[in-house]
Amino acid sequence: MRVLFTICGRAGSKGLKNKNISNLLGKPLVYYTISAIDLFVKNQKVISDLQYDIALNTDSKKLKEIVSSNSMQKVEIIDRKEELAGDIVAKKDVIADTYIQMKKNKYCEYDVVVDLDITSPLRREIDIENLLLKYIESNVDVVFSVVKSRRNPYFNMVCIKDGIIKKVIDSNFTTRQQAPEIYDMNASLYAYSINFLLSSNNILDGKSDIIIMNDTMVLDLDDKEDSEYMNVIANYLFLNDKMYSAVFDNIA
Repeated sequence: MRVLFTICGRAGSKGLKNKNISNLLGKPLVYYTISAIDLFVKNQKVISDLQYDIALNTDSKKLKEIVSSNSMQKVEIIDRKEELAGDIVAKKDVIADTYIQMKKNKYCEYDVVVDLDITSPLRREIDIENLLLKYIESNVDVVFSVVKSRRNPYFNMVCIKDGIIKKVIDSNFTTRQQAPEIYDMNASLYAYSINFLLSSNNILDGKSDIIIMNDTMVLDLDDKEDSEYMNVIANYLFLNDKMYSAVFDNIA
């Protein structure tokens, strides 16, 4: 089985300035993603004959330099096309272009593309293993990671309709336990079939499955407050959980 791991990051950011080239606990943020991949490919037990490549798609000169300087894994650099560098470009299109370029560069075919988001670094090698295991077993278009939601639109989430506060989804549930289980997509891990990746469908248009990751409260960096919380939570996890600390300790 041949896996393409993709890492995508634009230059700049409207929410948190230059977040893709920022540090987490004194180490480059992107290194946490490379470290998790490195640990997975060295220790995984899911695929008996694993072949893989890792590719970074970016228009950031600084991010290229940071990634090229890592001592954990060789990462191929794919230059972000100008038409794929805008704010409203779907990330799936960038991942698909990365696959097309890598297929040309490596003269090979891939069985699955696994994308790891730079700004959701609190993941463990077992999360990648669970993702690929679910993909292999499920026969779906895409598997993505989620966490259990802290709120439920059937019970304790509200919106304003015609000036009136109402539940997001009208229901007669009197306890959250009665309502359907709800999950938040945490933007950490995705495993795409090649056909679906190259289609024009959105991620939820295909047949999908999920893996449930630990709820670490803040998994995606969007603003300065997220960054501050992330450092606190990451420090706690790296001090108290061996699987998270392994990712931190693996970064040279």
